[in-house]
Amino acid sequence: MRIGIDLGGTNIAAGLVDEKPGIVLQNSVKTPQGAKAAAQEMAVLAHSLCAEAGIRLQDIESVGIGSPGAIDSRSGMVVYSNNLEYSNVPLAAMLSEQIGLPVRIGNDANAAALGEYHGGAGRRAAAGNDTTPPFSSMILVTLGTGVGGGIIVNGRIYDGFNGMGGEVGHMVIEVDGASCTCGRNGCWEAYASATGLIRLTKKAMECHPDSLMHSITAEKGKISGRTAFLAARKGDPAGDAVVETYCKYLAIGTANLINLFQPAMFCFGGGVSNEGQLLIDRLRPLLAPELYTVGDKRTSLCLAQLGNAAGIIGAALL
Repeated sequence: MRIGIDLGGTNIAAGLVDEKPGIVLQNSVKTPQGAKAAAQEMAVLAHSLCAEAGIRLQDIESVGIGSPGAIDSRSGMVVYSNNLEYSNVPLAAMLSEQIGLPVRIGNDANAAALGEYHGGAGRRAAAGNDTTPPFSSMILVTLGTGVGGGIIVNGRIYDGFNGMGGEVGHMVIEVDGASCTCGRNGCWEAYASATGLIRLTKKAMECHPDSLMHSITAEKGKISGRTAFLAARKGDPAGDAVVETYCKYLAIGTANLINLFQPAMFCFGGGVSNEGQLLIDRLRPLLAPELYTVGDKRTSLCLAQLGNAAGIIGAALL
């Protein structure tokens, strides 16, 4: 057994993970202010999970933490996390001191990629359903408030020499384009995130007062990343145009990563991926002419399978 901890700005979720890998037990608490208090809460979660499972904490092989921000996985340091307001925090050592077990820490998107690779979409593909073994590489991109990513090469996380690689959302796809929260302009995150999709939706609604997007917004109470997709499903031309534009931006960044790494599988997670097969079907024809791929061996596109469990399972496997 291992314990995986998904550290977020709002909640800390922890799970007891078996060899499948799968979550046997899970619990969560609100994220407290400050790293010391967070480490204490993680320790309490670890003890309570073991007590509920009827095992000793000493029986746990290891503990992993998936954390947002720039993580030096080799030193166990949260170098910087704006969501948590941490700077140069030795979080792995802080937790290890409290529970007496080895603790590893990695970026939360990297952990989610590892979880999907071993226990979700990658596991299904490795069974021969989606791609031809040997299955050794995968990229997971999460389409949420931002765009996160995790890169698996030869079965292991690729995180650069300093543990901070894989920030796929901050490659520029449009020079002098829309501003990004990172300080650059034209980042993929500014266009392919749910935030970018909402911006496109608002602009289209201003130009098309007769669009179904207005009635959908009134019904749901707000504009969301789903608004344009819901309108497109109902045959609304303006909503369909938003989906098409969004998928063009998504295709450019996806093609860049596929051309660079040529992974066996490219997996989409996060809130926007809940649009399911419609997203994949709209993406494929836009992606095809952008790919520098020759022959029959082509990257398989898929949707993430584990949802929020990916971060816990991946953290346990660090």
